[in-house]
Amino acid sequence: MNKIAFFIILLSSLLFGANECIVCHKGIEDIRDRDSGMMKAILEVAEKAGHKGNDCIVCHGGNPYNKSVEYAHKGTVKYFKTNKGPKDYYPAPGSTWINKNTCGTCHPNQVGAQMNSLMMTEQGKIQGAMWSFGAKEGYQHSAGTYDTKNPDNPDKRLGTDVYKKYMQKLATMEPQAFPEEMHELPDAPTVEEVHKDPSLAVFTYLRQECLRCHTGSKGRQKRGDYRGIGCASCHIPYSNEGFYEGGDKKISKKSGHLLTHQIQSSRKVKVQVHDVNYSGVPVETCSTCHNRGKRIGVSYQGLMETEYQSTFDSEGNGQPKLHTKRYLHMKEDIHYQKGMLCQDCHTSNDLHGDGFLSGANLAAVEIECQDCHGTTKKYPWELPIGYSDEFNTTAATGKGRGVASSVAEYLKQGYVPEPEDGYILTARGNPLPKAVKKGNKIIMHLASGKDIELKPLKLLKETEALSKKALIAMDVVEPHTTKMECYTCHATWAPQCYGCHVKIDYSEGRQNPDFLKASHDKDIHGTTGGMRDLKKYLVPGQVTETRSYLRWEDPALAQNGEGRVSPVVPGCQTTITVIGKDGKALLQNHIFKIPNVEGAGEEGQNAIDMAPIQPHTIQKESRSCESCHTSDKALGLGIGGGKLNADPSKTTIIDLMSPDRKILPKTTDEQIPAIPNLKHDYSQFIDENGTQLMTVGHHFKLSGPLSKEQREKLDRRGVCISCHQDIPKGNLAVSAIAHISEMAEINIDTKTHSGMLNKLLNIGAWFQVIGGFLVTLLIMFAIYIFFLKKEPRNPRNEGWK
Repeated sequence: MNKIAFFIILLSSLLFGANECIVCHKGIEDIRDRDSGMMKAILEVAEKAGHKGNDCIVCHGGNPYNKSVEYAHKGTVKYFKTNKGPKDYYPAPGSTWINKNTCGTCHPNQVGAQMNSLMMTEQGKIQGAMWSFGAKEGYQHSAGTYDTKNPDNPDKRLGTDVYKKYMQKLATMEPQAFPEEMHELPDAPTVEEVHKDPSLAVFTYLRQECLRCHTGSKGRQKRGDYRGIGCASCHIPYSNEGFYEGGDKKISKKSGHLLTHQIQSSRKVKVQVHDVNYSGVPVETCSTCHNRGKRIGVSYQGLMETEYQSTFDSEGNGQPKLHTKRYLHMKEDIHYQKGMLCQDCHTSNDLHGDGFLSGANLAAVEIECQDCHGTTKKYPWELPIGYSDEFNTTAATGKGRGVASSVAEYLKQGYVPEPEDGYILTARGNPLPKAVKKGNKIIMHLASGKDIELKPLKLLKETEALSKKALIAMDVVEPHTTKMECYTCHATWAPQCYGCHVKIDYSEGRQNPDFLKASHDKDIHGTTGGMRDLKKYLVPGQVTETRSYLRWEDPALAQNGEGRVSPVVPGCQTTITVIGKDGKALLQNHIFKIPNVEGAGEEGQNAIDMAPIQPHTIQKESRSCESCHTSDKALGLGIGGGKLNADPSKTTIIDLMSPDRKILPKTTDEQIPAIPNLKHDYSQFIDENGTQLMTVGHHFKLSGPLSKEQREKLDRRGVCISCHQDIPKGNLAVSAIAHISEMAEINIDTKTHSGMLNKLLNIGAWFQVIGGFLVTLLIMFAIYIFFLKKEPRNPRNEGWK
């Protein structure tokens, strides 16, 4: 009877093209709309496989004619055994470990490149953590999430010929950040190994905390962190709450599932949720991962981490945690305000990778602000390749990069607009498919479906649309353009978490899942241990993190790896406590020292780090001149010049005390235990003598604090008031701006400026002496004249005449 039913079902499917998967999954959404090219291609493959109408099998595999859940979700049809397609049943077709048989059949370049992409390898994050535990691999970025290496042929790198040549040049300049191969991070240590070498706790820290987000894993199942695996990490929608809200009654209603069974990708792709349509990949999808470390995803949305629970809901509950954090709502990035998604700036190579290993963000990201905005002196297409991406301390020169007349096939992202006058090129020579030149303007064809017009800076200058202040900052003060990142001024706030206090506790019974190990336990279905049961991957140790304090105002300045001045925020300021199996500290509030660092002395340099950053908090109006030029913090001297905090290397005990500060009670506790290697505040990374107190970037050779020359040009503390306290009444702003404009053309440093002031004061003093002498003579002459005209009181006194 079952055989007869099977043949009836098979015959009907062949005759009518029925989708047997829908018998159980009735109401499920089409992965793409029926009229799309992608859906037509899927239907065509299903027909070629001899299973017309059963389109689900093209991505998921399985047996569409079996009513048993067990057998329907098992194996695949014979056609795919010898042709491209699923080799077994895939519940998550986008999984990194099997997507070459699914997504990769149509998108082989992107799927091939993803395995060496930074989102998969996490090399920068791993190197940063290991650096803070004693620089276990030094400056090398060769440890990652699994073993891999670059393709043998350099021509296999995705990109234009210009791009390939440029990237080869960078790899030669910064070999530590462009490794040829990568090895998997060592296993989490045993308790006994940690007792012998507490620094090995870094591998527990990385595997339990930091490596949840790579695309080979589905990540942590918490509010705001729900996402897919592999391609589905970005291309399948998940809500913050992680509930399925589509029409399929068979999909679990528990949290941890996709929002709807649809692909989100480009401008051309429409996703419908509850009668609302949208296009592109929402920013919230990106922030499921980009909410730690530099926090660029949440910062772009104007979200800044806070320790407080306000505000309250209608039932009096405090703010719920999102990504296990609570937030303040700051000013969103202006690009976000305009409706731009992350993919509107970041290219396919930025996101999927170009097929070759890139050790850190600057190595992987190919775009610069000037690619679209240009400068006040040159349009974007007039700038040379490499402008603002120099990895040098001088601005790139050469012939203009021009525009692209077409977009290569590997760069297409679903929708490619007509080129108008050509596609804008990135600093590394790849076309930007969404940015089209039209005369002297740029039309941005956003992934959301919106078109916006962008006027480059040179056009704004030519049409006199820039304010006097803007002209001085960007046109007259030339080093602002040639030696600084645009976002140094235009990122008006940045998240700053000072003091990352990490505790790894190996006492009895303390353990947590090893996310990296779980992601490597993959089966033929593409599912990983993290998608099945994380409890199977528990390893000794339990990680806890906290902070000293949070700030957002005016970040400090430093030099980034590209050789340009940029904002800098606390990176891994890891202050480490390791608790042994007996509950006693093996390390307590420990900061490792990096030996053999130039200028760090015999003890070495503190391994806590300040990280150069693009904060993704750009505003049209920049931060004020004073916030850089008259700021101790901007120079690297710390908040309040590092003079506000007591010495953190000494333990603080608070209790009843005698006048000579002796503790009166015998029973007391340490209020703030000491941090032995920290002699200054976390916000201070150089002293007044220019001595570097901690790491300032450790990925690229040029990264570091501002040099003596740079600080002298920046430092105007106490200078302005010496001149401007006596500015005549009237428009003070105009007077000050005119003076700044004149001084900027000379490009003087603080020493020269101070010398000028000294001369002015000396000249002024001499004028006062001479003026006083002349005034005295004048008074005496006036007195003489006055008495000369008086009648004599005594006619016999001839002298009075």
